[in-house]
Amino acid sequence: MKVDVIVGGTPSEVGAAARDAEEVGLDGVFVAETSHDPFLPLVPAALSTQRVQVGTSIAVAFARTPMAVAVLANDLQLCSEGRFVLGLGSQIAAHVTKRFSMPWSKPAARMREFVLAMRAVWAAWNEGTPLDFRGDFYAHTLMTPVFNPGPNPFGMPKVFLAGVGARMTEVAGEVADGFFVHPFTTEQYMREETLPAVQRGLDSAGRARSTLEVSYPVFVVTGRDDAELAENAQPVKQQLAFYASTPAYVGVLEKHGWGDAHPVLHALSKQGEWKRMADVFDDEMLNAFAVVGEPAAIGVEVQRRYGDLADRVTPAMPYEPAGDVRRDVLDAIRAAAVGPSY
Repeated sequence: MKVDVIVGGTPSEVGAAARDAEEVGLDGVFVAETSHDPFLPLVPAALSTQRVQVGTSIAVAFARTPMAVAVLANDLQLCSEGRFVLGLGSQIAAHVTKRFSMPWSKPAARMREFVLAMRAVWAAWNEGTPLDFRGDFYAHTLMTPVFNPGPNPFGMPKVFLAGVGARMTEVAGEVADGFFVHPFTTEQYMREETLPAVQRGLDSAGRARSTLEVSYPVFVVTGRDDAELAENAQPVKQQLAFYASTPAYVGVLEKHGWGDAHPVLHALSKQGEWKRMADVFDDEMLNAFAVVGEPAAIGVEVQRRYGDLADRVTPAMPYEPAGDVRRDVLDAIRAAAVGPSY
């Protein structure tokens, strides 16, 4: 099992974080598309490291065109000497149409076509295949020599997709190299809903499970004593309660018999009562979504729950633990996954 981190900030800050991640033996450094561009910080991350994979987790696909992303990804594959992972997600209709002023329709079908269109562009560059992609959402039929960078010596970038619903998850199994599981996922939901959807996609394309990496973002609640554990549980509960207030994620709650919590949390979210929402998300629910315990115990529990489910894990701690607790957690997860190596 590989162990990754998501980092943020300015390009220089991401570059420094990537160096630190490589030094402590982690496997991947990913940047999310939030308040900064997700691609630009990966340039210093790639140039300041030699081993770790660098990638987006995620970049909003529908804010861009397949051609634009194909160019970006190809350049980052060159810059990282073959270590770039293009992680894409759909976002939601309101952000795509109102924030990015881009079209929205049939997100799963559109994402499938987006990936296929990019691969058609890369094939034109790497294999000399005439560019003639014509789909329902995208058409790329012109590639003149001045815009053709030629074959990439490191090959085509890996493409990971993020998804929540069954259809997008199936698309990942069909056309992607990896799948980012949504953070609002329990072990039970992953076993009974997510992975079967991935397998349906793999089966439709005649692919083996070994051809796709599954990445699981693991919420971690930890601390050096009971007081720190209780304090650090609150921001995790608040984040999970926010997800639980969203209609798209009701199915996960219902899988556990917690569907009644959704309308309560949804109403509180409309009122901006974020702290009260965390109180509704009780300890039983927290333990289903997060690994809770002292730093040294986290690694064994992550491996027990997800060792047979995920190929990579990304510990998520939406708080700043005291002292070296964050490093201790990463050490424990890495040691449980592959044994001490640094």
